[in-house]
Amino acid sequence: ELCSSLAGIMLLEVLLVLGTLLIYFLFSKRKEETLPFKDGWWGRGQKPVTKEDSSIRPFKVETTEEELSDLFRRLDQARFTEPLEDSCFHYGINSVHLRKVVSYWKNQFNWKKQVEVLNKYPQFKTKIQGIDIHFVHVKPPRLPEGRSAKPLLMVHGWPGSFYEFYKIIPLLTDPASHGLGDEHIFEVICPSIPGYGFSEAPHKKDFNSVSAASVFYELMLRLGFNEFYIQGGDWGWLICTNLAQIAPNHVKGLHLNMVSVSKMGLTHLLSVLLGRYFPGLFGFQDEDVRRMFPFLKKGLYKILSESGYAHIQATKPDTVGCGLNDSPVGLAAYILEKFSSWTDMEFQNLEDGGLERKFSLDDLLTNIMIYWVSGCMVSSMRFYKENLQKGIGTQKHEKLTVQVPTGIASFPNEILHIPQAWAKKKYTNIVSFHFMPRGGHFAAFEEPELLAKDILQFVDKVEKEQLWKKK
Repeated sequence: ELCSSLAGIMLLEVLLVLGTLLIYFLFSKRKEETLPFKDGWWGRGQKPVTKEDSSIRPFKVETTEEELSDLFRRLDQARFTEPLEDSCFHYGINSVHLRKVVSYWKNQFNWKKQVEVLNKYPQFKTKIQGIDIHFVHVKPPRLPEGRSAKPLLMVHGWPGSFYEFYKIIPLLTDPASHGLGDEHIFEVICPSIPGYGFSEAPHKKDFNSVSAASVFYELMLRLGFNEFYIQGGDWGWLICTNLAQIAPNHVKGLHLNMVSVSKMGLTHLLSVLLGRYFPGLFGFQDEDVRRMFPFLKKGLYKILSESGYAHIQATKPDTVGCGLNDSPVGLAAYILEKFSSWTDMEFQNLEDGGLERKFSLDDLLTNIMIYWVSGCMVSSMRFYKENLQKGIGTQKHEKLTVQVPTGIASFPNEILHIPQAWAKKKYTNIVSFHFMPRGGHFAAFEEPELLAKDILQFVDKVEKEQLWKKK
């Protein structure tokens, strides 16, 4: 009898333990589904007790004559180093070509005209979590009767800026005039990441992608948007991913033109080793195989040869940043090199880095000038340290999946190709994944029409099937 009652107690204990584990797994999974909103204070000194001024103020880009004469003095006094013979862009920017860019900058580039271009879209500033957030906000020029515009938040990355979106904005706010139909019309909001362009830099440590996502979430709510779409590449990819994790009930859809996965398991490793020979086994398509293999050359070596800047910026951004913030020519060299190789790695074989094959010098210099006049280079570089200093794969957001409807535009010249089979482990609700016919890292800047079409077809899918309601 004693034995049977002991057995009964043991069975009860086992059931209790199993029940507790079951409840834990069921509820912890549910709890883990969203990322906590990060309510920080990034202003100088102590957080004031008074309520933050939440007014939205118009903003215009302005430059003084003093700033311009200082710039020209520095350009005149630039010191160049002779490049190695036949080195093209393999050692970084080629200074023979850099001299030509600087000559154009001094003699032909008209910054005042470009300021007018920048100011053609309405810009604003508003204080969030202690710092001034700059954003472009463009409403549709016309709306068919009884229709409303869909709010779309677009987030840039490094070393880009809000200016990257200037060519895609009209395609989204007025698609009918550009032959893209009027089924979906957008109201576009392009903020500058804090520490980039005309957004104030955080004054405290630890401002990472989750902080930026929280600030932009607050911005969208402040603008009166309860449901909205989000789009990003580069850091915009991570900030928008985090925003979808923080506010899945507010984000109707997430569209990305770059994806990365930090959690790599055994399947990933096996697919890297064997995916070339057994693509179907790992869910790879022919295009995945073409872009990824041989993996040492197209994956590992490519990353090693292109990621030196990231290691510097993730460890000691302020040191090299001092030089770049002090020298416009140094700043241009550092940024232009990325616009060459990230647009197409083959451009390294050209003496001019292929820079003007996809961009005009006016566009490239306008982006550089945004960094120069705002003095934001150091704070933009710090974002790498804030995001990477704790190690890859250690943050909570890296362990969570994304459940909002996701669209991915995979451009062929992106530095690292992530196949859909890998992406869907993180983004569990991919409703559209397209191999784009051409283009690289700066998609909105380089191929605005291709990107706009992909965003439109993705939103069409989400709306027609009301996918956000099925999350």
